[in-house]
Amino acid sequence: MSTIRFLRTLVAVAEQGSFAAAAGQVALTQAAVSLQMRSLEQELRRELFDRSGRVAVLNADGRELLPRARQLLALYDEMRLPLAASEAMAGAVAVGAVVSVMGGLSHVVARMKRAYPALDVRLVGAKSIDLAAQVESGELDAAFLVEGSARPAGALRWTPLYQEPLVAIAARGSPGETARQALAANPFLRFDRGQRTGALVERALRRAHLRTNEFLELNSIEALVELVRQEVGVTVVPLLKRARWRDDDALRILPLQAAGDPVVRTIGMLERRDHGRGHVTEAIRAACAGLFGG
Repeated sequence: MSTIRFLRTLVAVAEQGSFAAAAGQVALTQAAVSLQMRSLEQELRRELFDRSGRVAVLNADGRELLPRARQLLALYDEMRLPLAASEAMAGAVAVGAVVSVMGGLSHVVARMKRAYPALDVRLVGAKSIDLAAQVESGELDAAFLVEGSARPAGALRWTPLYQEPLVAIAARGSPGETARQALAANPFLRFDRGQRTGALVERALRRAHLRTNEFLELNSIEALVELVRQEVGVTVVPLLKRARWRDDDALRILPLQAAGDPVVRTIGMLERRDHGRGHVTEAIRAACAGLFGG
């Protein structure tokens, strides 16, 4: 449905007066708005903007197209309204999730599919940053991801689901009784700083003034914990909701604090406000909250 998204952006440009102003309304960058408008012009085989000045403005063809674009969008939005109650849980929806949520989400969706055979859910696994971008672009209707530091754009809705504390995990026989001692005495297995969780870990270490012996950096929480089991080093990761690390005789879970307070990462659902299947994604979110104890 790229053309529908492009037409929605076209209307936003017409209403806001510029690519830059429209970008905020449709939750895109100015460059993405410009790229969409170029693609729409190629698809319609005509130029829609006069780009001779400092700001691109609709030309005659663009102004002529605008009323029909609004009519088409209104018709499309009407088609996306929730169905009658007996058929409400039906149709296609695309939902993404980070790795730590995907297992539980898959269980929830499988259970819903058995109850509502007409429901078509496509699941996508990716990093939080990538999932957020896919929700913003409309590739996904919703995604379960790690909360970022930036406030979601107006076209997006963020709903917290649950929190996980950051902890240090050390091998049972490794030196160090506290997180500070274990981090100082063992090689440090770091989670990827290019991901939101890795950035959160880095901020926590800095706030707590914890010294580490850098050894290895990976983008898999489970792989890091497995290396700890093999006594390679110590790591700092979120205490995953469905993990059984406390019951593992090979591991020690050490509380971590920064400035006297525990550090947590928040998992929640990011979705577009206008995706038209809000009743489906809300049902999925509520089921996940029950499963994860949010």
